Amino acid sequence: MLSFWEQKEFIHFDYIIVGSGITGLSTACVLKERNPNAKILILERGLFPTGASTKNAGFACIGTLSEKVYDLSLMGEKNLLQLVENRWKGLQLLRKRLGDAKIDFQNNGGYELVFNSGIENHLDKIDFMNAMLFPLFGKNIFVEKKDKIDAFGFNKKLLSSIVENEIEGQLDTGKMMNSLHDYAASLGIKIITGAEVNSIEENNHCVEILVSCNQSTQTFKAEKTVVCTNAFTKKLFPKLEIIPGRGQVICTSPIENLKIKGTFNFDEGFYYFRNFENRIIFGGGRNLDFEKERTTNFELNETIISKLEWYLKELIIPEKQFTIDYKWTGIMAFGENKLPIVQRMSDRIAVGARLNGMGVALGSKIAEDLADLLQ
Repeated sequence: MLSFWEQKEFIHFDYIIVGSGITGLSTACVLKERNPNAKILILERGLFPTGASTKNAGFACIGTLSEKVYDLSLMGEKNLLQLVENRWKGLQLLRKRLGDAKIDFQNNGGYELVFNSGIENHLDKIDFMNAMLFPLFGKNIFVEKKDKIDAFGFNKKLLSSIVENEIEGQLDTGKMMNSLHDYAASLGIKIITGAEVNSIEENNHCVEILVSCNQSTQTFKAEKTVVCTNAFTKKLFPKLEIIPGRGQVICTSPIENLKIKGTFNFDEGFYYFRNFENRIIFGGGRNLDFEKERTTNFELNETIISKLEWYLKELIIPEKQFTIDYKWTGIMAFGENKLPIVQRMSDRIAVGARLNGMGVALGSKIAEDLADLLQ
């Protein structure tokens, strides 16, 4: 039973956003920036964002050379260029909204490791891919840098080369999400955590959202609603083509005289690591166990964790002593089509999901697109 005050102030909103990750927070901010008087609520089922927004490795990237070669065969030149442009625009929007200092953005470059054998290297595609992407960036972004193998201290018995992308960077995921949360709060956006959305129903007057919390339920009402729950969106819209993908991540103890600096990928981006101060954050390996990793369960896969540890010892820091201080997982969303889902489900409801592991880059751009859809 609600009081008069609760009915008046806590139930009715102009916009309700489901999901408080990068996309959800950014969408709420865009709507509030465009409509300062709008009353906006974000509903989040967890204490923290549930998917990968507070669990990612902090890559501010547009993707590797080998990923681009694969994506070109998958989606064609037009869609690939649109995807790369959206990632780049999204990163610039994020940096502009929050400021580089508040997210600890560092332009240390991105690097793809090229193995001696076993994984196709695509080095012969560098000129072609640079020419295709030149109109977007006004310069060649992929450059082969064999000398970086020794500079970073990698095991040169396993590698033949490295491809550098100087425009890529890294950020502090925790600072980014805290800053985005604080910015949304400064605009007057309300956030309720621990609020599980069970259903969304549209009628002639509004959208009704049934929420459960602490064994009780409550219906919130909004003029318009945006669902930004990425891999968890199929619970509300089961017909959408979304495949969950779990990411395994480990973080080392501090390493003395750590040489690596920047973001690094190999095996078409399935493995990724970076320095954070003097630690290494290392994740990936879904391709070792695709079926098991197509899940929304936050569990460690010891087969993948063991492989990550092997790469650390044998490839990345072969002569360094370290321990693993942290292990965790994040849930991403993928599809056969690598373009994200940004679409209306009805006159009052829109969805932004399936970011294909690029939420940091895409979230802010998708937010702009979602706001355009609703307005």
